[in-house]
Amino acid sequence: MQKSRTLTQNISLFFKGLMMGGANKVPGVSGGMVAFVMGFYEELIYTFQKINRRALKLLIGRRFKSFFQYTNAQFLGLIMLGSVFSYFSVSLLLDYLIKNYELYVWSWFFGMIIGSIYYVSKDFGDWNFKNIISLLVGISIGITISFMTPAKENDNLLFVFVCGIIGVSGMTLPGLSGSFILILLGNYVLLLVDSVNVFGNVMIELLSGNWEVLKDPIKIRYLKIISVFTLGSVFGLVSISHILGYVLKRWNKIVMAIIIGFITGSLGIVWPWKKTIYKIDEGGFLFDKKGNKIVENYERFIPDLSSLETWFAIGIIIFGITLIIVIDYYGKKRK
Repeated sequence: MQKSRTLTQNISLFFKGLMMGGANKVPGVSGGMVAFVMGFYEELIYTFQKINRRALKLLIGRRFKSFFQYTNAQFLGLIMLGSVFSYFSVSLLLDYLIKNYELYVWSWFFGMIIGSIYYVSKDFGDWNFKNIISLLVGISIGITISFMTPAKENDNLLFVFVCGIIGVSGMTLPGLSGSFILILLGNYVLLLVDSVNVFGNVMIELLSGNWEVLKDPIKIRYLKIISVFTLGSVFGLVSISHILGYVLKRWNKIVMAIIIGFITGSLGIVWPWKKTIYKIDEGGFLFDKKGNKIVENYERFIPDLSSLETWFAIGIIIFGITLIIVIDYYGKKRK
């Protein structure tokens, strides 16, 4: 039997969902990492695993109270509500900050991820040969993904469904940025910017009584895309969490070592000092069909240590590391 939560705890869960959803939209940052750092990762995986045949039988049998208790629906509902709401609030703020203060935002994330590596690995303990090899495998995968070249945009609905499965992996696998994977697949702008914006606009129009908006073929196209992407995401959440729960139970140390390595290897994705390289041909920059420059890769460089801006960014990195350590410290005090 699950313990009932207080209003403060419910608000806290919604806030954690906001942070998780916002992180999922930022390339290079993992929502699963937020869950790890904020102390609800294990409950999240456990809850996703409860979406199974037994839950379906309880629902079909109209045993709603048992269904809500068995699936931990209050927890999941608040986390998901916060995550969805973040796409129209926190993520918009993050978009603005990245556009106007890119170096400092990436510095903050870089520091938090370094702090998170400490957070995840400090109690690991068992660094035998097998786990060290697993760590190196994780690092190699993270580095490889960091330097991959993005593909072109593809709005085929089957591919969009697959993008939903892969993109949502950042919620269940700490260190794996679903948004960055979507950039590599070429569909980040289509799925997390254009489709989300169109969906928000359509909802506003419908709430104001304008049903004519549903006759717009362009808007209908985006609604189909975001619907299929959402279905893929839901399928991915449930299936990956079941797989992850199984492997964590059987090979906990190996999986955790791979995760720690992956987080470490993926630091290259959020290295603050980089500039975007766009695809060009003889005529200049190449654009997609919506007028966005096509990203080819990122050029990373060593910062100028004589610059005040660089030292301010380093200070933000230290702040990010300190923030995780403080969260960990107060988390221990509450136990």
